[in-house]
Amino acid sequence: GVQTLMRQIDRDTLGRALKGASEPIREFFLANMSSRAAKNMVDDMEALGPIRLKDVEEAQGRVVVTAKALSAKGEIRIAKGRIEEEMVG
Repeated sequence: GVQTLMRQIDRDTLGRALKGASEPIREFFLANMSSRAAKNMVDDMEALGPIRLKDVEEAQGRVVVTAKALSAKGEIRIAKGRIEEEMVG
């Protein structure tokens, strides 16, 4: 499911969203990439330098909207737990 989600989100948006994400969420997404893709994503996030919180929140919002749309179409399932532990599966 998370790979389906990542295929629907452009790389720049995902990098901005993950840059402001908590470490467990960032690791969850990176673990679902090939080691080369994960390394490239980390490099891209570092290259962004400091970014505005507003930009991070907008990128994260796009990820959430995309996840909900894919869930509504039955393409992914969103497992609900505590809010900070919500994951895509």
